Amino acid sequence: MAERLVGRPAPDFTMETALGNGQDFGKVSLSDYKGKWLVMFFYPLDFTFVCPTEIIAFSESKDIFEDLDTEILGVSTDSKFSHRAWINTSRDDNGLGPLTYPLASDINKTVARDYGVLIEEEGIALRGLFIIDPDGILKYQVVNFNDVGRSVDETVRVLQALQSGGLCPANWKPGQKFLEAK
Repeated sequence: MAERLVGRPAPDFTMETALGNGQDFGKVSLSDYKGKWLVMFFYPLDFTFVCPTEIIAFSESKDIFEDLDTEILGVSTDSKFSHRAWINTSRDDNGLGPLTYPLASDINKTVARDYGVLIEEEGIALRGLFIIDPDGILKYQVVNFNDVGRSVDETVRVLQALQSGGLCPANWKPGQKFLEAK
């Protein structure tokens, strides 16, 4: 039986990363994001077709997320070496080019399993996106089939709604009224 994650402390993690500059490696843990919002998204595999569209779209939106005091972390079950090779492949050749955030390697599949997005028989992750608040509480998750890319605009809208602290109706956007509980 699947366990609910939303509203609970996010599962802890430590993973090696390929930094967006395509040169360096690093290591990242959930505790590194304490005091900030985190958008962490899983994607199936490096060197595929839908994945680079999402990864590049999040990278190109880095300023928006920074203005919202939010970090971005991409995760797959590939190695950090594969991530770096993909970052160093040009976009014209289905590569990523430089990124504004790191890609983490969940090569042992523990994190994908802990977040409920691992396809065990294939050893890859579904497209899962998680928003974690500054206290480490998982506030939002969406998981979808691997053929469909996610929307950066919808992620930003949900993040802004979560940060507002108000009761937000469907399609709420910043500047619109909150619902009042009567």
